Amino acid sequence: MTSHLHFLKSSCRMLLCIVLCLISIHSYAQDAPLRLGVAGVTHGHLGEVARRIGRGDFQVVGVAEPNDTYRQHNDLVGKVDASLFYKDLGEMLDATKPEVVVAYGSILEHERVVEACAPRHIHVMVEKPLATTPKAAKHIQKMAEEHGIMVLTNYETTWYSTNQYAYQLIQEGKIGDLVRINIYDGHEGPKEIGCSSMFLEWLTDPIQNGGGAIIDFGCYGANLATWLMHGERPKSVYCVTKQHKPSIYPKVDDDATIVVEYPSTTVQIMASWCWPQGRKDMYVYGSKGSIFQKTPTQMETFIDRKNSGPFEAPRLNAPINDSFRFLKATVRGEHKLPHYDLSSLENNMLVVEILDAARKSAATGKVVKLK
Repeated sequence: MTSHLHFLKSSCRMLLCIVLCLISIHSYAQDAPLRLGVAGVTHGHLGEVARRIGRGDFQVVGVAEPNDTYRQHNDLVGKVDASLFYKDLGEMLDATKPEVVVAYGSILEHERVVEACAPRHIHVMVEKPLATTPKAAKHIQKMAEEHGIMVLTNYETTWYSTNQYAYQLIQEGKIGDLVRINIYDGHEGPKEIGCSSMFLEWLTDPIQNGGGAIIDFGCYGANLATWLMHGERPKSVYCVTKQHKPSIYPKVDDDATIVVEYPSTTVQIMASWCWPQGRKDMYVYGSKGSIFQKTPTQMETFIDRKNSGPFEAPRLNAPINDSFRFLKATVRGEHKLPHYDLSSLENNMLVVEILDAARKSAATGKVVKLK
């Protein structure tokens, strides 16, 4: 009897040790840096990776870029070991086995990146917008669903505390029913602000980027509107584009005004490469008040007939305060993606549809009805 009890105690201690070891291994795996692959180096936002590379929440395990010159001259050279740069994306994926790939090539290349990653069960985050056409977006969606991967889209404005607080106030009914949303996005022009030649090469190409300012900055407004409207489908889209600087941007528009009509709300998106200064601000008008999102951190409200004056929005907490912290928490299951979240595939499928309708409207001069 005594030996039997001794055996049971020993077995229990061993089982406890195994459980504790498994918990420890799981905890270590969750805390370990995200294994990050980089597909393409031509996007100007690649600097976001370079600036955060030593922070510890992710580790760049491989970089793929087919262009020899660009592969040897980009923001990650000197920060990532030279042996981790590959010419072929598939070779990089098989050799380094990243958990997630971030795409920093042209918008046209997003589909190719997902085609390579999905069968290997590697998640993908692309820079905005998701795709150049609805056809490409649907193919991306199909691959993501078939292989069970996440395809996320990154926007700078997602991490603005003012946008998140505006959403909270709207959810709480502080300004009543949404009536109008005016969204302004743009700057003086990509060449004027000093974008690199390898970035300009595709950013100003109607095939590789899908358009000019209409795509580059129109996507921000379509993304925010889809989020604020909880994924409601618009009734119609009307768009006017201009080419104020044909000598600089001969192939694409440099200014676009997009009107997105919902059953009870009108959204106006002003996207331009012709602003005298950079801006990413938004006005939201409701039946009982309004919100002015002025900067990433500063805003004003008019609620209960009282003007708040300028104030700082509440700071965002990790992981929703930074694209890479968010990416790590989301793909590892620590953060659940809400429906029609700014980064979600369902939101960005509709963004591509709105932008495509805007292009068609600008080309024909007619209102485009959405099915």
